[in-house]
Amino acid sequence: MDPFDNSESQQTETENAAENADSRLPWARFSSWLECVCVVTFDLELGQAIELVYPQDVKLTEKEKTSICYLSFPDSYSGCLGDTQFSFRLRQSVGRSSSWFGEEDAYNRDAPVTLQRELAHFYGYVYFRQVKDTSVKRGYFQKSLVLVSRLPYVHFFQNLLQIIAPEYFEKLEPCLEAVCNELDQWPSPVPGLTLNLPVMGVVLQVKYMAMLECTVHWVCAYVTRFSVTCMNSFQVRIPSKNDKQGGSPVKQALKENLLPAPMMLPTIHELDLFKCFQSVLIHLQMLWELMLLGEPIVVMAPSPAVSSETVLALVSSISPLRYCCDFRPYFTIHDNEFKEYTTRTQAPPNVTLGVTNPFFIKTFQCWPHIVRIGELKMSGDLPKQVKAKKLAKLKTLDTKPGIYTAYKTFLHKDKSLLKRLLKGIQRKRPSEVQSAILRRHLLELTQSFIIPLERYLASLMPLHRSVSPWKTPPQIRPFSQEEFISTLDHAGPQLTSVLKGDWMGLYRRFFRSPNFDGWYRLRHREMTQKLECIHLEVICDADLLGWTKDKSEVEIVDLILKLREKLLKASRQQLPVKEGVLEKLEEYILTVISSLPEDLQTVLYRH
Repeated sequence: MDPFDNSESQQTETENAAENADSRLPWARFSSWLECVCVVTFDLELGQAIELVYPQDVKLTEKEKTSICYLSFPDSYSGCLGDTQFSFRLRQSVGRSSSWFGEEDAYNRDAPVTLQRELAHFYGYVYFRQVKDTSVKRGYFQKSLVLVSRLPYVHFFQNLLQIIAPEYFEKLEPCLEAVCNELDQWPSPVPGLTLNLPVMGVVLQVKYMAMLECTVHWVCAYVTRFSVTCMNSFQVRIPSKNDKQGGSPVKQALKENLLPAPMMLPTIHELDLFKCFQSVLIHLQMLWELMLLGEPIVVMAPSPAVSSETVLALVSSISPLRYCCDFRPYFTIHDNEFKEYTTRTQAPPNVTLGVTNPFFIKTFQCWPHIVRIGELKMSGDLPKQVKAKKLAKLKTLDTKPGIYTAYKTFLHKDKSLLKRLLKGIQRKRPSEVQSAILRRHLLELTQSFIIPLERYLASLMPLHRSVSPWKTPPQIRPFSQEEFISTLDHAGPQLTSVLKGDWMGLYRRFFRSPNFDGWYRLRHREMTQKLECIHLEVICDADLLGWTKDKSEVEIVDLILKLREKLLKASRQQLPVKEGVLEKLEEYILTVISSLPEDLQTVLYRH
C-alpha cells in the first residue's frame, strides 16, 4: 500500500468542501459542471447572436460571447441539415477571473491530468439544428444549444444534449430554465465517486439494478413513474488519477453479470477512436509521434462534427500523457487567434487545429503537417486509407484526402495492429471493441515511452534517510538529458514494447517539445510536494521537545514560526500527507510553546 494514499479521506474532505461551497454560493453546483448554457440563433441583421444564456448573471466578456456565437454554427461550406453535434474550445479572455474554483481545487488534485478542469479555456458542446421553415425569412430554422464548461467530458455532455436539445427546440425557454435548475441540484463531480444525476423529470422513484465497477461508466437507470413526466437519471463514475489505466468496461461488465439497462454509455470522455481514425489507420504511428512531439497540425474536415472528433481523438492518442499544446477542435476565420495562428512572419505555433472552410488550404500551406479527411462513415469493410503526400501538392480547393507532410517517423509501424483490426472487420466486431483495441495499443505505446522517463525521474529523488528534521529538505537532482539517454540501453522502451526504431532520436526530439516541458514541470511539482510530505513526517517522528532543551528562546521561537509556516503551506497546497500528521505536528508545536515563559506563550498563541 502507498503510504501517501489517503484518497478515501481526501474524497470525504472533497465532498464536505463541495457541500459547504454549495450552501454558500448561488449556482455553485451548476458551476461545478457548467459555466453557462447558451442559445445561439441566426439574426438576419446581426448574424449569429446569443438569444438566451443561463445563469442570466454569468460574466462572459463581449469577446467570449462573440467567439461562442461564431463557433456554435457550422460554416456555410459544411451544408449541415438536420441535427448536428460538435464541440469547440476557446481561450478565456485575458484578465478575466476564473470561476469560483481555485488552482488548487480538490477536483484537479484528484482527477487524471487529461480530465482536469481547464483554468484558461472553455469547452463548448454544441447541438445545432437546421431545418426548412417557410415561416422564417431566410427559409431555414437555425439554432444551437451550447453547453459551456471547463470539463473535457465530451461524451457526457454530447449525450446530455441529446436529451435536452430536442425538448428545448420543442418547448423553448421554460424547458431550459427547468433543466438548469435541475442541474443546480446535482452533486459536484468528485474523482473516484459514483454520482446519481437526474435530468428532465419531476416526481419519480429510481431503481438502480446494478453498477459497473470500471474506469468510467454511465448507466441510465430503470424508473418507476408516478406521473406523466418521465425522468432520465444517470449514474456516473468520475475517473480518478488512482484508477488503473486501460481497464476494460466490457470484460468487467460480463464479470458482474449485469441485468440489461435501457441505455448504457461506457465513458464520460472517450470517443470512438476506430471511427475517427478509420481512414488513417496505416498512419497511426506517424500521427501519434506528431502529437507526442507537439508538432503544428491542421485537420481539414467536411464538417465541424468530423473536425472536432478527429482533433479530440488525436489529443487523446497520447493519454495518459497530457497534451500541453493548444488545440481547437473547430476553428474558424472569425476566431480571436486567427491572425496569431495564420501569420507567415514566424514558424507555425505548436497547436492542433480543426477546420472546415476550404479557404484554409491556402492559408495553411506553410504549415508542416496537414491532415485532410472525408466524412466518417462506418462500413462493413476497411475504409480506403489516405496516402501520405508531399506538401507541394496541397494547392487547390479540391485537394484530395491525405496526410500532407515531409515527416519521417522515428519508429516502425506496428503491422500486427492493422491485421488485428482487419480481422475484427471480417468478423463484424463492434466498433466499440475495435476502438478498445486501438486505445489499448496507444496506451501501451505511450506508457512504453513514458516509463523510462518516470524511472529516471524517480532516481533524482533524494533518499528518505537523507531527509533530516533539523535541516531544509535536500534538493531534487536536475534532469540531465544525456544521463537519461545513457540509461536507455538497459532500461529503455524495448523492455515493454516490441516496436523497433530510433527511440533515442524520438526522446531527443521530445525534449524540445512543449509536452516534455509540461510533463516535467508537473512531475517536478509532485515530487517537491512528496518531499515536503516526507519532511513533515520526519519532523513528527523527531523529539522536538528534547531538541529544545539546550536551545535558546530565539532558536525555539524560530523553529515554531517555521513549523507553522510549513503547516500553513501544507494546508494551502492540500499536500497528500499521511492521516494525522498535521494534527500531530500542531500538538507538538503547542507542547513546545507551553514550555516557554508565559510572555512568549501569550505572543505565540496570539499569532
